[in-house]
Amino acid sequence: MSLEQLQETVMALSTEEKQQFILNTLPGLAKEAMQDPSFMMQLLPVFLGIVKESGLDIQQLLQFAALHGGGLGEQN
Repeated sequence: MSLEQLQETVMALSTEEKQQFILNTLPGLAKEAMQDPSFMMQLLPVFLGIVKESGLDIQQLLQFAALHGGGLGEQN
């Protein structure tokens, strides 16, 4: 399956399926991708854009991260 086909397949998922896909795959993808130090500099503007578009206040996000020990993506 090509990258384009994979993207089309994922985008065709329902909202709930997309949410589950993100929660289930992001930790593993991020762990591997973060081994490249320059990747974080590419990812950060994308993440900040998502936060801005969502209407979530970045200060609220930082407070949430602080309450959870800085581990935004960790699930117990």
